[in-house]
Amino acid sequence: MKRHIPNAITCANLLSGCVGIVFAFKGDLQIAAYFVILSGIFDFFDGMIARLLNVKSAIGKDLDSLADMVSFGFLPGVIMFHLLKASDYASEYLPYLGFIITIFSALRLAKFNNDERQSEDFIGLNTPMNTLFICSLPYIAVDYPNVIGSTILLLAITAITSFLLISEIKIFSLKFSNFSWAKNKIKFIFLILSAALIAVLQFAAIPFVLVLYIAMSFIHFRGITSDSSSDLN
Repeated sequence: MKRHIPNAITCANLLSGCVGIVFAFKGDLQIAAYFVILSGIFDFFDGMIARLLNVKSAIGKDLDSLADMVSFGFLPGVIMFHLLKASDYASEYLPYLGFIITIFSALRLAKFNNDERQSEDFIGLNTPMNTLFICSLPYIAVDYPNVIGSTILLLAITAITSFLLISEIKIFSLKFSNFSWAKNKIKFIFLILSAALIAVLQFAAIPFVLVLYIAMSFIHFRGITSDSSSDLN
């Protein structure tokens, strides 16, 4: 029975993503964002529970990627589609460029499943973080409609995030195998700083959280590389 628990949590991630897509297609982008958060919570815990119960499987890994493709691949594409549709350069076909995010999310997930370098950390921005950033845009648009309503900005965001998804930038994973401070210091510091930013700025903090995530990853892995070089010398 216990071997089915992680897969059930993954299915909850998938269900949340499906419901979020329904709201996104209806134009309720802010409500869709809450289902992205719910999907992220389930995605965080399914792997952790699998490791704790020692029931990891190939099927579980494939199911996780399929669920992520819906929640963190198709859903952000739908959100960007609606944002471009409401942007300052109205066009019949332009909004479909938002699904470039979906395409590159699929490429990122396929790459992750076949890249042995990504067993513990990521090469390229992970899809949940990218989706959280995209979902923050409708909330930011409430206070800054002219900024988020810019077609050029939205297309730039689409291009940059798509590049980050398949880039060779090394990003630390936020999934825990244990809760040791020594082994997870960078993760704890990031989560504490992110929580502080979100407490102050709410959804407007997400772009800053994304930049913080990439910057801390760069510093973290550069430090590891330097330490390794020193040891060799």
